[in-house]
Amino acid sequence: MLNKKIQKRIKRHKKIRSRLSGTAETPRISVFKSNKGLYVQVIDDIKAETLLSLRTKDDSKDKKVEQAAKLGKELGKKMSDKSIKKAVFDRGGNKYVGRIKALAEGIREGGVKF
Repeated sequence: MLNKKIQKRIKRHKKIRSRLSGTAETPRISVFKSNKGLYVQVIDDIKAETLLSLRTKDDSKDKKVEQAAKLGKELGKKMSDKSIKKAVFDRGGNKYVGRIKALAEGIREGGVKF
């Protein structure tokens, strides 16, 4: 039996995923948050294919929020290089605060809109 916090996150994620889907023009940015780091994928749901994937570095001395912001900027830059200007943000059922918010703002700074 999962604890209430995890159950609520799963419920939010199912609700979010019922409304979001990525295409080749506007892929889905999927986020997985663990205690150690963030894992981000850019997904085309129609072809069921991952276009890009990044994660935070383990050897970094920065705080987790700063790592998330750097990851977002790097992802935004790589997406812009692949001529992806627009995307859909799937926060994985996590609340839009802290690392998730820093990641999203970093992606926007990198030149991707959502």
